[in-house]
Amino acid sequence: MAQLEPLIADLALILISAGVMTLLFKKLKQPIVLGYIVAGFLASPNMPYMPSVTDGHGIHVWSEIGVIFLLFALGLEFSFKKILKMGAAPIIAAVSIILAMMYVGASVGSLFGWSQMDCIFLGGMLAMSSTTIIFKAFDDMGLRQKRFAGLVLSVLIIEDILAIVLMVMLSTMAVSKEFEGTQMLESILQLGLYLVLWFAVGLYFIPLALRKLKSLMNDETLLITALALCFGMVVAASAAGFSAAFGAFVMGSILAETVEAEKIEHLVAPVKNLFGAIFFVSVGMMVDMNLIIEYIVPILSIIAAVMLGQMILSTGGFLLSGQSLKTSMQCSFSLTQIGEFAFILATLGTSLKVTSDFLYPIVVAVSVFTTFTTPYMIRLAEPAYNAVSRVLPAKWIEKLERNKDEQDDKEPDELKQLWNAGFKRFIFIMLISCVICVAIMAIMLYYGEPFIANFVSEKWLHPVTALIALILCSPFLWMMMRGGGDTPEVNKLWESGAHWRVKLTAYGVLRLVITAIFVSYIVDYAVPWTSWLGMFAFVAILFIIFYSSILQKQSETLTKNFTDNLTAREKMKQEQEAAKSHEN
Repeated sequence: MAQLEPLIADLALILISAGVMTLLFKKLKQPIVLGYIVAGFLASPNMPYMPSVTDGHGIHVWSEIGVIFLLFALGLEFSFKKILKMGAAPIIAAVSIILAMMYVGASVGSLFGWSQMDCIFLGGMLAMSSTTIIFKAFDDMGLRQKRFAGLVLSVLIIEDILAIVLMVMLSTMAVSKEFEGTQMLESILQLGLYLVLWFAVGLYFIPLALRKLKSLMNDETLLITALALCFGMVVAASAAGFSAAFGAFVMGSILAETVEAEKIEHLVAPVKNLFGAIFFVSVGMMVDMNLIIEYIVPILSIIAAVMLGQMILSTGGFLLSGQSLKTSMQCSFSLTQIGEFAFILATLGTSLKVTSDFLYPIVVAVSVFTTFTTPYMIRLAEPAYNAVSRVLPAKWIEKLERNKDEQDDKEPDELKQLWNAGFKRFIFIMLISCVICVAIMAIMLYYGEPFIANFVSEKWLHPVTALIALILCSPFLWMMMRGGGDTPEVNKLWESGAHWRVKLTAYGVLRLVITAIFVSYIVDYAVPWTSWLGMFAFVAILFIIFYSSILQKQSETLTKNFTDNLTAREKMKQEQEAAKSHEN
């Protein structure tokens, strides 16, 4: 009889255990994620009375693939435009909650004398609530349409994004073994540059390629293409020093802006469910009952810290964002659990070998308990608010019950709206253009110049490299200097008085200065720009860029294609809704 590979036998055991447990937990109306964790515990070597897996390394590799698919699917559900439309309230609340809960987690860890890295990772794990659990709880309780539920889901989206940033920061700290502020700031800047660069480049080329290949795209080819893009970005992110999960999220967020996003999400869902199940089962395998019994006091302490910390500190975060006391308490009581990202961060700490073995099962135990209590905590919010309102002075209640939406703030006049819209467009154009120019110059320096050295003498190497970089950057330099400057809105502001003309002039000077910095750097690479030749080249290049109709045409074409790609999904939905209303 042929010998079965251990990995295949392990997979059979995992899926059988997961299948039985998910059916049981579905029957009990409990989150399926908990069923996976229980299945993992039953199939692990820590359960001596049950069959257990034998190839731990293979399961670990598959669980890493599961993390990739989970983050890719999260990216597909994410939209940068949604973040921009949310306003400041969810951002203020999310940042406040994460900082407060990280401090609480780190403080609890330090009380038990744990290492610095254990405390920092614990803080990160406690800072993230579970999107999956809360979404399901709201759905089951019929609360999805409530105002506070929408605010909670917006905060969870922000938390998911900040969790990606936190993963990068913790990875940097784990490698350096210490908290270095300058290094951390550098890592965050690299993260931002990478994200903006790939979002801009990906959103320009990927929708274009998908449109060109539309006739060849059936379900099978679209799925394979999407997964190829996902794992290609995973490799690129790893090569750049970021985690594989971050690369998967970036590609998911790029594809989320395409018209094929919903179809890709539907096609990827079964694959995500399979590998996601393996990941959560692998989480359950890390549970050791002996460790849980040994660390029962820290577990109970962390549970109390999560629930009390979210109830009190999150309420403060939502109040700080301008919400009423009742809404703030409803939101904060909904966040009293830790979820998927806690497991991902725990896996990260374990794989980097910077956290203790006991931390993983502790976090799983805390997550299981807080997940079970989530629906009860949501129901408890209103009685808790009634109790608080009876205790606090009437003046405090009146002040805390202010509603941001009901404030009598005057709407900005038309000119102010035009200026705000123009300034936002300026920031967007400058950010995209600057990042792309930095990327072009870096590529030419590290990859282009060694290649050019094979064809030109050393004397001409720098000038030729600088010239090619300038040619490639020139449409984006024109965009920095003049993009969006000649529009009806800008002209109306210019004609509206000296006040607006001064602002627009300052705005134009700032754009010129930023462009001049890039040009001076490129010129200086070929010839010192402080020399007569360098000064002449510097002024001539700025003059040519400013007045070039060719660059104007190229820039406007690039901008139009990018904008069309960015809004294609919204336009498609509007057309579908219009067609449905016409039929009715």
